Amino acid sequence: MTTATEYNSTLTCPFCERHTKLEMPIDSCLILFKCENCSKIIKPFEGDCCVFCSYGSVKCPSMQ
Repeated sequence: MTTATEYNSTLTCPFCERHTKLEMPIDSCLILFKCENCSKIIKPFEGDCCVFCSYGSVKCPSMQ
């Protein structure tokens, strides 16, 4: 059984817990994200390829 790849994810800021819905890039990783609410820079956990894998509701397309 093959599952469809998700291309949208909701990032949750670890500092202020704001939820931001984003479309994930297909051909690259997003390694830095600036929260629109608190202006903090979000970086992935060590071992994760991007912020979606660390803080997203869905992992990035390459890890699905």
